[in-house]
Amino acid sequence: MKTVAAASRGARVLSALNQASHHPTRCARGPIRLPPHAPGLRIGLFGGTFDPPHAAHRAACLIAMRRLKLDRIWWMVTPGNPLKDTRGLAPLAQRIAAARALARHPRIDVTGVEAELRTRYTYDTVAQLVARCPGVQFVWIMGADNLRSFHRWQRWREIADLVPIAVIDRVGPSLYATAGAAGQALARFRIKESAAPSLASRRPPRWVFLHGLKSPLSSTALRAERAKRSDR
Repeated sequence: MKTVAAASRGARVLSALNQASHHPTRCARGPIRLPPHAPGLRIGLFGGTFDPPHAAHRAACLIAMRRLKLDRIWWMVTPGNPLKDTRGLAPLAQRIAAARALARHPRIDVTGVEAELRTRYTYDTVAQLVARCPGVQFVWIMGADNLRSFHRWQRWREIADLVPIAVIDRVGPSLYATAGAAGQALARFRIKESAAPSLASRRPPRWVFLHGLKSPLSSTALRAERAKRSDR
């Protein structure tokens, strides 16, 4: 039965991708080029500076893709993080190229759409994507370290109201992330990990915590190490 269901969904996904939009969508400032999408597809949104991208980014997305039954994941390389010092950040085009070189997966699309949309905050980016892609089932993907600081994001509660959220565990942050302000505020909307495959089709606010990665890799730490080497 599972094999038949999987084959049926696979056929639907293939049909949707064949009809997927590859064309720029219009806005007041000009066309915006989005990765392939179509109504009914389950698409994970994974944002960050990716300076540098690393193996844990890819591993987290592959876990999310498998456990959430996602059709695609968009790596959204941001011009800069409002909560972090962006001095010394590598140029956007360079970071996009590095992310594409690392991703190497037919269902992971690397995009700089946030720069095209000219949005600064996650809420504004996600709200625009939801409006521009009717019928697409988006899921926001983030690491447990981001859940810990989620309450500091602008309009974070409204982000949770826009799309379901998947939190991927990390070494260290996983131990206390769910006890933070956002984790506590959203606790009643958390679903069981066993229900993860249904997350994309659930009405937000809904979120799930996915165990299994436990990677200590961090772009911040790798960037600091890079700066040390350049100072030598």
